[in-house]
Amino acid sequence: MFSKPAEPRSIASQLVLLFTLASAFLFCCGLGILYWIVVRHAFEEDSEVLADRISALHADLIRPGGVAALSEQLKSIRAGERLTYWVRVIDANGQTLAETPGMNGLLPSSAFPNADASIDRPKDYRASGKLFSLVATQEPNGGETSTMQVAQDRSADENFMKEFGALLAAVLALGVLASAVIAFTVTRSGLRPLVKMTRSLRRVGPKRLHERVPLTGWPREVQPLAVAFDEMLDRLEDSFTRLSQFSADLAHELRTPIANIRGEGEVALTRVRTPEEYRQVIESSVAECERLSAIVDNLLFLARAEAAEGHIQRALFAGKEAVEKIRAFHELIAEERRVAITVSGDAEIDADPMLFGRAVSNLVQNALRFTPPGGTISISLSANAAESKISVTDSGCGIASEHLPRVFDRFYRADSSRSAQGSGLGLALVKSIMDLHGGSAVVESEVDRGTVVTLRFPNRPTIST
Repeated sequence: MFSKPAEPRSIASQLVLLFTLASAFLFCCGLGILYWIVVRHAFEEDSEVLADRISALHADLIRPGGVAALSEQLKSIRAGERLTYWVRVIDANGQTLAETPGMNGLLPSSAFPNADASIDRPKDYRASGKLFSLVATQEPNGGETSTMQVAQDRSADENFMKEFGALLAAVLALGVLASAVIAFTVTRSGLRPLVKMTRSLRRVGPKRLHERVPLTGWPREVQPLAVAFDEMLDRLEDSFTRLSQFSADLAHELRTPIANIRGEGEVALTRVRTPEEYRQVIESSVAECERLSAIVDNLLFLARAEAAEGHIQRALFAGKEAVEKIRAFHELIAEERRVAITVSGDAEIDADPMLFGRAVSNLVQNALRFTPPGGTISISLSANAAESKISVTDSGCGIASEHLPRVFDRFYRADSSRSAQGSGLGLALVKSIMDLHGGSAVVESEVDRGTVVTLRFPNRPTIST
């Protein structure tokens, strides 16, 4: 069983998701840093206050009778009073000299750190659902050393930390939600031109290829797309027009020989003919079939050439030798028509030999067709560092200037005098061959003075090793 391909995600959903994720990341970073700074500042302030409290207790203990005075002060604390600091003084023998009432059950002396521990890093301790910071110091006491244990209640800071964290989490959630709403609104507004362009393009159809996307009123990023669509529609319209014209021309070209074959056959069947007359009909039909075959072969070549996409077998070969073979092939026909064919110059050609031969042969055949008896056809070759050039010049009837732009179109013939000869595909084949090579074909002509067709084959760049 084939699995159904997943539906592609829309651009809008991707933009909204990415924008929301980016906003959530920034919110998390910003609020996380804020949370860390505020909580760290609160705990540092508590540590500073704890250090000040320890300093004050130290000053009280070094006075004469300081321990007794501290004990009386601690005993004066009333039961149930909320205490922030808890104090205990222990002598060298472990006897408690002064203590905050109720401290022993809540904060036993074993829970405190050693007296030599740093007071900058108090020990955290939990008891009765509260958080305490515990510190122990060594204090002089009448020639002896006592241990003072101080506990600071930091439950309020812990509650503040939780409440502040919950507040920031709520802000984060609202911020992400607002970012998603904003991203959706902005994305929908930003993609609105594409929706509008889609509506414009949906109006285009086979009968409305003249429709175009307006080039004004689009955002700067969408304008190249509108231009590209219009250029594509121009090419489609041109191709559609050419295809329609080509179909009409093809139907006309095929209809003529078929009508000739059918007409001659129907005439031959109207009465009994002699063997010679039947032979003439068959010969005429064969000639028309050859004409049809030539048209089909040329059309197939054109189709293959357009689909080749430049995949041709190029090679370097002697141009004059190749042209001499073409001249020799057409020499018999030229002699019958009393037309002289000459070859001059030389060049090394960088092209597909078979396609080169076909292009030049087509030009020679075309020149023979329209050069009167006693005329000449000259083939000249030349080359430079960038390209090689082949020119075929005839002394025929020439082509009027208004026909020159279309001589390479399929089935196009310049005038009615030429309509009975050829299929109108010879120069179209030459143009296709030159396009495959990345070259050019140029026609220059004057009426009653002759025609010059020049082919330019560009040289491939040399690769240095």
